[in-house]
Amino acid sequence: MTKFITQEGLKKIKDELENRKVEVRLDIAGAIKEAKEQGDLSENAEYSEAKRQQSENESRIAELEFLLKEAKVVDYKKGLDLIQMGSRVKVKFNGQEIEFQIVGSNEANPSEMKISNESPMGKGFLGRKKNDEVEVETPGGRTKYKVLDVK
Repeated sequence: MTKFITQEGLKKIKDELENRKVEVRLDIAGAIKEAKEQGDLSENAEYSEAKRQQSENESRIAELEFLLKEAKVVDYKKGLDLIQMGSRVKVKFNGQEIEFQIVGSNEANPSEMKISNESPMGKGFLGRKKNDEVEVETPGGRTKYKVLDVK
């Protein structure tokens, strides 16, 4: 299944991958070398921890490389009034205004108001435009939104 990603998300993945391949690997290699110099590895907690971190880092590198290989970058088309991946959307509901961005599922982060294109809200807003009334079925029930602005 193709995973969609924004240009911003692609950059974050590439930056994290580069950091893990260079900085994190060097730090872990240093920790392993230091732990080995302490002698007996069978009861060496520092060595065990460093090896665990190494395994975790290599797993994450493989995951990031897979994401880069499988992800399809969706370009935000400027000048369109339609909500698309990468759009920042300001809406009104229940008398409140909120703003969020629609991103790929692996970029989603509700605490940063980044909503997945695969979520009920993401699906409900894609293709809509300013002044549209959008009704979304969420786990909390049906909610009506009024699109105030699309950037």
